[in-house]
Amino acid sequence: MGQQSWMLVRMATIFFVTNQTLALSDIFEEGKSDKEILDNLLKATRYDKRLLPPVRESLTVNVSVLLLSLASPDESSLKYEVEFLLQQQWYDPRLKYSNQSQYDYLNAIHHHSDIWIPDTYFIMHGDFKDPIIPMHFSLRIYRNGSVNYLMRRHLILSCQGSLNIFPFDDPTCTFSMESISYEMTAIKYVWKNDEDVLRKSPSLMTLNAYLINNSTLVCPIKSSWRGNYSCLMVELIFTRDRAFYFTTVFIPGIILVTSSFITFWLEWNAVPARVMIGVTTMLNFFTTSNGFRSTLPVVSNLTAMNVWDGVCMCFIYASLLEFVCVNYVGRKRPLHNIVYRPAENILTQQNNKKRDSMVPNEIITCTNCGPNPCTHTANNGCPEVSFLQVRKKEPPHPIRVAKTIDVIARITFPTAFAIFLIFFFYHYKSFTNITHED
Repeated sequence: MGQQSWMLVRMATIFFVTNQTLALSDIFEEGKSDKEILDNLLKATRYDKRLLPPVRESLTVNVSVLLLSLASPDESSLKYEVEFLLQQQWYDPRLKYSNQSQYDYLNAIHHHSDIWIPDTYFIMHGDFKDPIIPMHFSLRIYRNGSVNYLMRRHLILSCQGSLNIFPFDDPTCTFSMESISYEMTAIKYVWKNDEDVLRKSPSLMTLNAYLINNSTLVCPIKSSWRGNYSCLMVELIFTRDRAFYFTTVFIPGIILVTSSFITFWLEWNAVPARVMIGVTTMLNFFTTSNGFRSTLPVVSNLTAMNVWDGVCMCFIYASLLEFVCVNYVGRKRPLHNIVYRPAENILTQQNNKKRDSMVPNEIITCTNCGPNPCTHTANNGCPEVSFLQVRKKEPPHPIRVAKTIDVIARITFPTAFAIFLIFFFYHYKSFTNITHED
């Protein structure tokens, strides 16, 4: 009986093992669904998702990024929205299946929670637009055990820019990916096919976001803050829409400043016209500047927009002060009751003033006294035409001084403003080029 019992147990064991082998081979035959295959592949007796895939060296995860859309919620902000597809590929020998199956790959989207997946963590970014658990993804398992995991991400990136030259700066946005729990000895992230730029979708959509350059890098060691962890970095360089700022800020500012110079070509006593132009241009500039400044980033240092607003306002205010000065000088009472004759030649007017101001015993200079000029009283016979100068020189008429100030302002104000425009745009353009080279 003992020997017979042992034989029965042995036969039962062989039968059980044979049935199990047949059962395992049956699931890979044609007609079996990917669900049935995965249910058997992921049995607890042969697969544990808590363990890394058994590979000889560190597990290599190939990463690629496909840009879908770019958007900036605010043109003056340093936050950009980026939507992309993140693809990760790795090899798990535990998930190999027989070639007898009709499937080139298995759709494992419903077995997502039962398969080991890299714990990829995003660092150096702003915030997630979507929940942290991705809602849109695909998970495919191929015959040789390679796994392709694709998920959609939507990030709001906190970018770095030189706000001191706003709006001539080009913000740089970066975000990095690394494993949150496995060091480089266990998992190593690499860019798929060693790609050095991001792939872009043919239907890439942009909204107030102008991407001029992008690159895929390995995180610098000096910037690592956690230690020996494999890390990949994406760098996006944006530029601002300069045409927008020229049409809404710079060109209107130039028009208002040059409009304030029109007063220099008006009559010095045209008070209503000159006051209206000066005050109107100042109020319009204040309104335009304040309305736009409310959308600018708040910084504590001097920016290019502050320089522009300050200098333009100084020119408008200086033109208003010039009118006040001209009006004040022109209304002053002339000394010695000088009569202003605008149509008379200035030399003739000066000679007339000399004749009117001379007295019989006044000492004058004469050239007809001999070989050398002499001085004597006016009544000793020296002709009037030989008078060179009167000792007491009369001051110019206040109206003539006022008109002279206007003539000088017509040249100095436009010239100074043109020099400022050349310096302003050349300086900040060169500053932008230096930033790009760095």
